[in-house]
Amino acid sequence: MKKIIIGLAILSLIFSCKENKKQEEVAQDKEIIQQEKALAPINDSVIESAVIYEANIRQYSEEGSFKEFTKDIPELKKLGVKILWIMPIYPISTTKSKGSLGSYYAVSDYTKVNPEFGTLQDFRELVKTAHDNDIYVILDWVANHTGWDHVWLKEHPEYYTKDDKGEITHTVDTDWTDVADLNYDNMEMREAMRNAMKYWVKEENVDGFRCDVAGMVPVDFWNKTVKELKEIKPVFMLAEGWEPELLEEAFDMGYGWDTHHKMNDMAKGKANATDWNKRMVQIDSMYAKDDILMNFTSNHDENSWNGTVEERMGAAKELFAVLSYVAPGMPLIYSGQEYDMNKRLLFFEKDTIIKKKGKFFPLYEKLGKLKNENVALNGGKNAASYAAISTSND
Repeated sequence: MKKIIIGLAILSLIFSCKENKKQEEVAQDKEIIQQEKALAPINDSVIESAVIYEANIRQYSEEGSFKEFTKDIPELKKLGVKILWIMPIYPISTTKSKGSLGSYYAVSDYTKVNPEFGTLQDFRELVKTAHDNDIYVILDWVANHTGWDHVWLKEHPEYYTKDDKGEITHTVDTDWTDVADLNYDNMEMREAMRNAMKYWVKEENVDGFRCDVAGMVPVDFWNKTVKELKEIKPVFMLAEGWEPELLEEAFDMGYGWDTHHKMNDMAKGKANATDWNKRMVQIDSMYAKDDILMNFTSNHDENSWNGTVEERMGAAKELFAVLSYVAPGMPLIYSGQEYDMNKRLLFFEKDTIIKKKGKFFPLYEKLGKLKNENVALNGGKNAASYAAISTSND
């Protein structure tokens, strides 16, 4: 009998220790999130003088992890970065996937992290470190489609677009065969998507989203969703799109695609300063005064599919980096640009950015300081004015 009592006591002690350990871990997680809240909510004064950085976690380091990226966040602060856009961090579907690792944009679960990058705890440390360095974190959000492993395909096939045969299909007129197109006529799906976005704002303290192919998703979904997100806390919303209606209510900033293409054309001698000024006038006529467009010489799409900055802009690459900062809008740095990266990063496989400082790190430091401190370069709600100066060459 004594042996039984002793055995039960030992078991009780073991389970008690495990429970205490679990409670301690939960308490630590909550403490991290509480500590982050010292950073003031994102606001117009931050946005108008901000530099945004696109983080490719997989390729940023040899390890391709949250932890390795987190170590370099203080370096981003030196560049004047105020907003950190992280490419999709969610588990990637393996069904119909492309390459050995698949696309970040074939999401299999909206509320978990990709184990390739680390743990949720690692991500929380990243957010905390960013906030400690006065940098806001926005997540890449893929609302148009999911990967083929997503639980919704089994539990809610009605959430998806179907072809004439009644079969779930990928997005029409694309080669995105690794994803299943979502049906926005289904109101339950909309609510599930909205709740997943709320999770990251409410529970993980992120500061907004960059929304993939935002123009393919109904504007009324974005309007309602952003309104409800802002009831939790102020958020910053970036649309991968240029349509003015996206910026009317839901989004703070869109893509300056035409401006980017104009830079490429100018670098190749296919356009000139007059063409650039015509584009600036066109922007004024198309958009409201407080609309913001993102200026960039590269991003993950341009780098992987259309070529490096060196390939597209050649010797003029530094000139157009400067132009992206002084033109109306917000400048973007894509992972590796600060290290003079001159390679097309693989998209579906592991690759690595060589982090060796050259010409661009000190250039971005100077430009970041100018953007952060000089009101003449404001690009937000209180944007500075832009005017072309006539010369004898006009």
